[in-house]
Amino acid sequence: MALPPDATVADVGEFALIDALTPLFEQGEQVLVGPGDDAAVLRVRNGHVVLSTDLMVEGRHFRRDWASAEDVGHRAAAQNLSDINAMGGRATSLTVGLAAPGDLPAQWALDFARGFADECALVGASVVGGDLTRADQVMVAVTVVGGCTVSPVLRSGAAPGDVLALTGRQGWAAGGLAVLGRGFRSPRVLVEAYRRPEPPYEAGLVAAEAGATAMIDISDGLLAEARHLAASSGVAIDVRRDAFEIPEPLVAVASALNADPLVFILGGGDDHALLATFPEGSVPAGWHTVGSVRAGSGVTVDGSAYEGETGWTHF
Repeated sequence: MALPPDATVADVGEFALIDALTPLFEQGEQVLVGPGDDAAVLRVRNGHVVLSTDLMVEGRHFRRDWASAEDVGHRAAAQNLSDINAMGGRATSLTVGLAAPGDLPAQWALDFARGFADECALVGASVVGGDLTRADQVMVAVTVVGGCTVSPVLRSGAAPGDVLALTGRQGWAAGGLAVLGRGFRSPRVLVEAYRRPEPPYEAGLVAAEAGATAMIDISDGLLAEARHLAASSGVAIDVRRDAFEIPEPLVAVASALNADPLVFILGGGDDHALLATFPEGSVPAGWHTVGSVRAGSGVTVDGSAYEGETGWTHF
């Protein structure tokens, strides 16, 4: 697509800019899935290689006064490991680029590395390289490589008649962010959920083996990610409010903020739960049905357009 010559990144927006950039990158014959899904898929002799990259920028994705260096390390690793999980794969290796001001304490970098390595150890992945450079603020760039021994689950396979299912904590990190944003530190369980997500690392392969037709990790918001599934698959998705059990800490925070606690679940990100579609009757243990797939387009909640926040966008 052609962009106006004087447009800024903010003018264009995140997803329109991605759509404009993607055709510029030619894909070789080894690429089975290129830009546009949770991770790339490359052809190898046995199975598939899956690959993904993410950035974290201080002040945009984290604040050093809200989270320790170890917390930031855990978060940086988790969001990348989760992308491989969302394809039904397992991460094996990562590289890390760290840009930092010259006055950043060296201990901060060491603590970050410790948190990052500890998170990687949860799936048996290794940090195999990286880069370090100077910048005006802390920035982290991570590339993760993994493998799929089954057919990778894409965003594009959902079909009318499928059900939408969820696994993992959802809305907890958003509740923690809301608490921190107002200068508080409790409920502590929500703050800790924001600082250190707990992705369901075993669930991606389970879903793939159970016949998941489409899958995505919830990094930006449940409804926002459901919209990606719907658009990629050419279907409509309806989410049911009554499918969610709202945990007491979210109820408490919502009450204090005079808000509907469901907004954290429907629009919150950073927990890295998994959202997937399955043929009816094939949802595996550990997953619970939260909606349905039908012919059409877009995402609704209880059959109607949702007026609240659906997730995070960068521009």
